Amino acid sequence: MASAAEGDVGAAAELATVLRGGFQNLSLNKLATSLGASEQALRLIISIFLGYPLALFYRHYLFYKDSYLIHLFHAFTGLSIAYYNFGLQLYHSLLCVVLQFLILRLMGRTITAVLTTFCFQMAYLLAGYYYTATGNYDIKWTMPHCVLTLKLIGLVIDYYDGGKDQKSLSSEQQKYAIRGVPSLLEVAGFSYFYGAFLVGPQFSMNHYMKLVQGQLTDLPGKIPNSTVPALKRLSLGLVYLVGYTLLSQHITEDYLLTDDYENRSFWFRCLYMLVWGKVVLYKYVACWLVTEGVCILTGLGFHGLDELGRAKWDTCANMKVWLFETDPRFTGTIASFNINTNAWVARYFFKRLKFLGNKQLSQGLSLLFLSLWHGLHSGYLVCFQMEFLIVIVERQAASLIQDSPALSSLASVRVLQPLYYLVQQTIHWLFMGYSMTAFCLFTWDKWLKVYKSVYFLGHVFFLSLLFTLPYVRKALVPRKEKLKKME
Repeated sequence: MASAAEGDVGAAAELATVLRGGFQNLSLNKLATSLGASEQALRLIISIFLGYPLALFYRHYLFYKDSYLIHLFHAFTGLSIAYYNFGLQLYHSLLCVVLQFLILRLMGRTITAVLTTFCFQMAYLLAGYYYTATGNYDIKWTMPHCVLTLKLIGLVIDYYDGGKDQKSLSSEQQKYAIRGVPSLLEVAGFSYFYGAFLVGPQFSMNHYMKLVQGQLTDLPGKIPNSTVPALKRLSLGLVYLVGYTLLSQHITEDYLLTDDYENRSFWFRCLYMLVWGKVVLYKYVACWLVTEGVCILTGLGFHGLDELGRAKWDTCANMKVWLFETDPRFTGTIASFNINTNAWVARYFFKRLKFLGNKQLSQGLSLLFLSLWHGLHSGYLVCFQMEFLIVIVERQAASLIQDSPALSSLASVRVLQPLYYLVQQTIHWLFMGYSMTAFCLFTWDKWLKVYKSVYFLGHVFFLSLLFTLPYVRKALVPRKEKLKKME
């Protein structure tokens, strides 16, 4: 009997060992390695897709329930996702959320509250960047914290506007101004909403409260009919995710730093930079499309009805995919990429600098803010400096073509349109890749090496145009056209 029992125990122990080994083989780390990704990246992707079952639970069990239950659900699930990805480092976001609530309550609707929030939240984020910085892109607590920082700054500005006379506010400010006093639970639910906590998108407290109150539905009194629109964005996101996963194994930024890349012909180096610059953006596109689907499924993406009475679900859209893929202009890419963050910067930063009386200065300061918001590496600054330069030159060139009869007639030749489009797209994505090189390589020694290998082509090309286009304009634009433009 004893030997039989011992045999059973031994068999059970052996089975446990086998099972433990099997689970280890299925560990996230090994799975991530087999996919050519890091464990943190895999955790991030899992967390983003986890939004769909959470959204389904919310739709079917909480949509018209008491507000405090919905806030609790959003806060708890968001904190759980934060813990799954970053462990006890979730205290960084929790601390900033609680302190932000105290600022709202103790300082009220004052400019002091706005300035205190801006300085504290940005300083905390930048300190996080400083103490966690490495020479590579690491997924750590600062990634969702940069999203949270904008949320909390926007929150205090809207709260400040809520104390002003309605007539002194623009129609946009009236839309976002917070008239009530948010509770800690409301601020927590808004901050940790699982569909946007990790990678965005940005949305206002007023819009979030409409979700909680059951107003964001195309079927009043019922849960939103948003399953199909959500699945469409999910499907499109999966296409980009698969595409990026397959292509990124062969087209990487690491190759830009190799001797093999440097020893290749100049035209190969430019072509590789062009293709890589397109592929590297697909990871952002994929994440934003998937999270947009989560927001649509909950109802947060509801944007009213169009003129034909059809529901619009684009409030949380961070991508205009068709525009992104087809527009040959840099301004088209900017308008189609990270839409809600760009809208946030325009609403809370750019337009608030109107007192400077200089649009280009306001734009330059907005891009400087975006650079710091992304991180302290020099590559971010160089990337947004290039964006500023490119947009100025592109607008000058477009204005020149429009005002010059000779260039305008040449541009309107239909048979040459495909050639123009091909040339524009080549220039567009070559210099998009050029700008993204600094953005993705971070440190000056890395991006400087790559820029040297292509002879600083982007800077030379656009700075040359910046200084020569005014002279070309003098030669090609008749004086009458200039006078009309001045009038």
